[in-house]
This record gives sequence, C-alpha cells and structure tokens, in this order.
Amino acid sequence: MATLPSGGEPTSGIIPVVAATGPGRRRRPSGEPPPLPHRIERGTVASLASAGAALLLGAILTTGPGLRAVTAVDVTLLQGMARLRVDAVTEIVETAAALGSEPALRIVAWVTLVVLVVARRWRHLVVYVLVTLATTLTVLGLRLAVGRPRPVGVTRLGDWEGYAFPSRPVAATTLVLVAAAFTVVPAGRRRTQAAMVLLVVVGVLSVSRLYLAVDHPSDVLAGLALGGLLPLAMFRLLTPDDVFPVTYRRTGGAHLELSPARYAAIGRAMTQQLGLTVQGIEPFGLAGSAGSTPLRLLVSDDSGGSRELFGKLYAVTHLRSDRWYKLMRTVLYGRLEDEKPFSTVRRLVEYEDHMLRLLRDAGLPSPEPHGFVEITPEREYVVVMEFFAGATEVGAASVGEPEIDSGLRIVRRLWEAGVAHRDIKPSNLLVREHELLLIDVAFATVRPTPWRQAVDLANMMLCLALVSSPELVYQRALRQFAADDIAEAFAASRSVTLPTQLRNQIKADGRDLPGSFRRLAPSREPVAIQLWSLRRVGLALSVLLGVLLTFILLAAYAELLSLT
Repeated sequence: MATLPSGGEPTSGIIPVVAATGPGRRRRPSGEPPPLPHRIERGTVASLASAGAALLLGAILTTGPGLRAVTAVDVTLLQGMARLRVDAVTEIVETAAALGSEPALRIVAWVTLVVLVVARRWRHLVVYVLVTLATTLTVLGLRLAVGRPRPVGVTRLGDWEGYAFPSRPVAATTLVLVAAAFTVVPAGRRRTQAAMVLLVVVGVLSVSRLYLAVDHPSDVLAGLALGGLLPLAMFRLLTPDDVFPVTYRRTGGAHLELSPARYAAIGRAMTQQLGLTVQGIEPFGLAGSAGSTPLRLLVSDDSGGSRELFGKLYAVTHLRSDRWYKLMRTVLYGRLEDEKPFSTVRRLVEYEDHMLRLLRDAGLPSPEPHGFVEITPEREYVVVMEFFAGATEVGAASVGEPEIDSGLRIVRRLWEAGVAHRDIKPSNLLVREHELLLIDVAFATVRPTPWRQAVDLANMMLCLALVSSPELVYQRALRQFAADDIAEAFAASRSVTLPTQLRNQIKADGRDLPGSFRRLAPSREPVAIQLWSLRRVGLALSVLLGVLLTFILLAAYAELLSLT
C-alpha cells in the first residue's frame, strides 16, 4: 500500500494519494466544486463546436449568396494549388488518394467490430455502431441538403462522384480511423501513436484531394469536423477512459480505472466528510467483487492512531450493471423476488450503508459501518466500513464444528431479523478466531420471501460442506434448524440460485453436495421457481426485438459504409 509522507507524495507502491486540504471534517461551501468534479474536457467542447460550425457552414451553402461567397474563396485556393502541380508529384498524389478507398475502410471497420466482440467490450461496441451510423447519416443528409457541385474554374485530375459537401472520402476515412483508435487502442502512448498515424493518413488524403481539385477546401474541413471531431467528442462523452478503459487484461467489468485524480479525490472526501486522513489506498479483493471497486484504506483520525478500513467505490456504471443484471435475470428466470433497480447511485450507497447498520444492530458479525463519502454528486460515492484484519476466506481456513456452528448461526440471525443476504458465497464468508464473518451486504433485502430465506440456508450449508462434509454440516444444522427447514432449503435450491463462485467451486469439488443434502433431509417436492408473468413475456420480447434491431443496424452500417 502506498503511504503518504509529509511532502504529499507516496513513498512506496504505485498508488498516488494526495493529502487533504485541511484536517478534520469540513462542509463544502456553496459553489465550491466536489472532490472529483464532472467536467467536459476543453478538447471535447472544441470538437463539438467544430462539428457545429460544419453544420452551420452547410446551412450557409444552401443559400445563393453564401454558396457564391464560400465557393469564390475555395476556388481561389484551389487555383493556387493547381499552379504548383508537377507531373512526378501528381502521380504520387493520385496513388495517395486511394487511402480513402472503400475496400480499405471496410477492412478496418469490420476488424474493429470483431475485436470488440471478441474482447466483450459491449459498451464500446454499442457506442461504436450508434456513433458511426449517426455520423454517416448526418454526412449523407448534409450532402443531399446542400447539393454542392464539384469545383469549377480549375482542372480536376482525380475520380469523383456525387455532391461535394462535405467530402465523402475524408469523412469516411476519418470516422473509421477515429472509431478504431478510441475503441481498440488503449489510452496512453499507444493511442498517441495511433493518433499520429491517423493524422498522417487523413492529412495526406485531404491534401491529395485538394491537389487533384476534386474537393473544395471547405468540403475537406467539413468532412474532418463531422467524420473525425464529432465522433471523437461522442466517444469521450459516452466511453470515458477512466470509466470504460480499453484494456485486454482480464479484469472485472465493474472495476473503475483508479486514476491519480480519483485517488486524490477519495483522500479529500474522506478527510472533509468523515474526518479521516487517508495515508494509503490500494485495490483489494478485485477477484471476488463484481458490483463495485473494492479498496483498502489506511487512515488516521484526530487521535493520531492509524487503522485500516474497507471501502467500496460505486459509480454510475455499477448502477447500470445492477439494472441490466435484474432485467436479464427476470427474462431468464422470472421475477423471483419483489425488488426494483436503484434509481440513483446515491440511493444504492445509502441502501448498503443502511443494511450495514441494520445487520450490526441485529447482532450479525458484519463490518461496522463508517458512513459513505461523496466523490462526484450523483455519480461516484465510497461506502466505508470496518476492515476485518487477520480474517481468511472460508475456503482457505481450517473449518471445524465451531466455524460450522458460527456460519449456521448467521443464517438463523438473518431469519430472526427478517433479512436475507442473497449473495452467500465463499468470498463473502471470512474466518477469524473460529468465527465466521459475513461481508458484502449490498444485495441484502428486508422482509424477503420465504423462498429467498430458504436459499440463504442452502447456500450457507453448501459453502461449509465445501471445506468439510455434508454429513457433518447436516448434523450441526439440526441443532439450529428443523429437518423440514433444511428440506425446504434444498427443494428451493437450483443451479440458478447459486452465486457463480459457489457454483464453480461445487463443480470443481466433484462431490454432489446438493444431492447429498437432499438425501440426508426429509423428502420434499422441488419448489418451482420458473415464474411467468406478462412482465416477463414483455421483457423477453423487448430483448429479442433489441437483438434483431442490432443486426439490422449492422446490416445498414455495412451498406452505408459503401456510400461514404
């Protein structure tokens, strides 16, 4: 973990932590920006402004006086370039003009799509298709609306077709290359290198078309703005690198890119909102987290003592993931419980903080809550809680009767408190001093259905059986639950009710653990969980329609690519 000396720079590790502006809690005055303001980069604003200028120029060209004035300037510039023509250079330029050819663009475009599908970067894929279609349709619509002829008063040397404004080859080439750079190439040095190649290719193509006098200068500039700057701005807005990084490492899709600015903002927010000075931050337990970015925090308070806390960074991306998860689960298995997606990130973190306090008050061995801090209003928050130092995941610890009894007692207390955890799996069960500890209560629910309570018991018994035996777990369970409770638990349990980690570990174990518990418990008919409703049918049809629409858009994209 990086530590923070008096100078404000970390002395070890690679985690940049910046000291807070002042000691103790502090109310942020009105008008002062939050720890991590949500700002639109100046380059993005400039790109949008340039695209707007191209559209404005198109509107001007639809008028007679505007068309004559702009064309007079364009033709003067082209005539000046025509006087510089040399036969040897002309042959090279005619070859360079082929950079915007249709076959080359098709190859780059479809390779980009394939890479996105193989890498499973669905957000980039959707934005790539939508931005490309929107830009292409804008260019085609503007060409038809303006209807500008090719340059007159200067000898044209190259091939051309259709209207001139904006330049079709320049717009298409820039669009395809910018889209590939922002969806396939990781940010940093590699993308900078790709941008240099892009500038060279587009620059050579633009100059070639002006040298050959097949486009006006204003046609080329409009093609660059609409085909390059507009998509660039949209990718920066819809797929920012700090939230949707382009990476080929196998990382959790929910984990945010922990940039120096984000680390510094967390440090400031912890000090100003909780009165805790952050000395070090590091990612922790990423493999077991699919719905947030987990952090280990080294903090000190006013007393001068240091301790470790655990934090979960939530952002808008996690909210969207939660919504998609619940939608797809409803489509696949029906609406198993009465739950709804969270409306905002703030509501999500408020709920988890509330559940931590509820479980603490109910006597559950769960982390002590320390509140949450706001990083960016309505966009990013960190829930802060106790860090169980010295605890080991249940799969890596020695488990005997005391640990088994402790785990079963957790479920009993959950039942008595009227709460279901809903995500009992090995990574959420820690062992410390012969006691099981329960973490990650973000999915917990109050007043759950009897079915969900039964599934919690089954999942707990399966976790314990992985590190012992079904017979021992069953015998210890009879001390706290009736045999009918256990029979109900495994009658309600299916593969789809098991968290992914638990299901994979049972498969790797090789023993038929669910079957062993069903043979030990009294016989009971399986509890049906395939619930059908008009809502589920409607959602399923909507998903199918969305998939069909995606294929239609891809087919339309292929056709439009040949036109641009």
